Amino acid sequence: MAKRVVLAYSGGLDTSVAVKWLQREMGVEVICVAADVGQGGDWEAIKDRALATGAVEAVVVDCTEEFASDFAVPALKANARYEGKYPLVSALSRPVIVKHLVAAARRFGADAVAHGCTGKGNDQVRFEVGIRALAPDLEILAPVRHWGLTREDAIEYAARHDIPISATKEKLYSIDDNLWGRAIECGPMEDPWATPPEGVWSMTKVTADVPRDVVIGFEQGVPVMVDGAPLTPAKVIARMNEVVGAYGFGRLDMVENRRVGIKSRETYEAPGALALLLAHSDLEDLTLERDLHHEKARLEPRWSELVYDGMWFSPLKAALDAFIDESQRFVTGEVRLHLEPGRCFVTGRRSDWSLYDYGLATYDAADTFDHEQAGGFVKLWGLGIETWSSRQGGPVELAPPT
Repeated sequence: MAKRVVLAYSGGLDTSVAVKWLQREMGVEVICVAADVGQGGDWEAIKDRALATGAVEAVVVDCTEEFASDFAVPALKANARYEGKYPLVSALSRPVIVKHLVAAARRFGADAVAHGCTGKGNDQVRFEVGIRALAPDLEILAPVRHWGLTREDAIEYAARHDIPISATKEKLYSIDDNLWGRAIECGPMEDPWATPPEGVWSMTKVTADVPRDVVIGFEQGVPVMVDGAPLTPAKVIARMNEVVGAYGFGRLDMVENRRVGIKSRETYEAPGALALLLAHSDLEDLTLERDLHHEKARLEPRWSELVYDGMWFSPLKAALDAFIDESQRFVTGEVRLHLEPGRCFVTGRRSDWSLYDYGLATYDAADTFDHEQAGGFVKLWGLGIETWSSRQGGPVELAPPT
């Protein structure tokens, strides 16, 4: 039985109640670790709340730059979108939080780690698989899976035990946000036919109506510049959230397949992430050799599934990371995006490592392509299918004209 537990603490209702529940029901000391992954908030107030709830220690870790460079950037290099849509907003933040939970457990001599995830969500998988990958000796506690409290019950429990919370029974949505985006679920959106209420959006409220261009600079697949200004990856993402979000671009409304087997209606805001993914994949069109480009495109969905499923620290993901990093050696250049209300699209790209050859591509007098060689190439390319057709293909049945 654990004696000292490190709890992933958000300052919200469930994790605040979890502090007291773990103390009363399991008799353990609780150390709260809150991670800033770019979501903002009053961190001193969150730390004070954890201590007021009964935690023996409370730590706030600023992970914003680490999250951007070591987690969001690899996702960008992989053009990662789960099921071709979702840019892994919440899934990307969990492994960095796991790293700091394990580090805190070692620092404070804890023998267990706890989280506030429910039994039907993806995050329980991401936390627990990640912890077991980094520290298989640590016990894992999931109080929300065991206590059987509804939201109303949890609020009443907090009142009975003088737990300082700001939650009310009227809260409609469950929200998780970080630098890479924002996830919104529950409330009226649990009906997949219902239109998301306008009030759910905050990053993509339209405040700009004059069209403009924005130019993103990349070095080996890493975004390093916006409109000529050098920035860290975290600052690039933050800047793009601000600029692109002002045009109302970056909303997703989808039914997604959770790891636990449930279809869930999800809404997301990720203006910066989706714009950067658009720009990065376009620069790859210009700089990646054909076979490398096609093979990478085949592996990208697998990388996305691994991360979505909590396998950030798995050997397969590490192997795919090595492939993806090698593919980015020449993904250096600039992409111009055009913004107007509700839209973001590429209008130009350039690179010193471009594989676009004007002489080969043009049809004007500058054409350097050897057209006479094309006949032999096409003949040999189709030789196998020609041989098959003559020996085994037989006549083709054509439908009568109507």
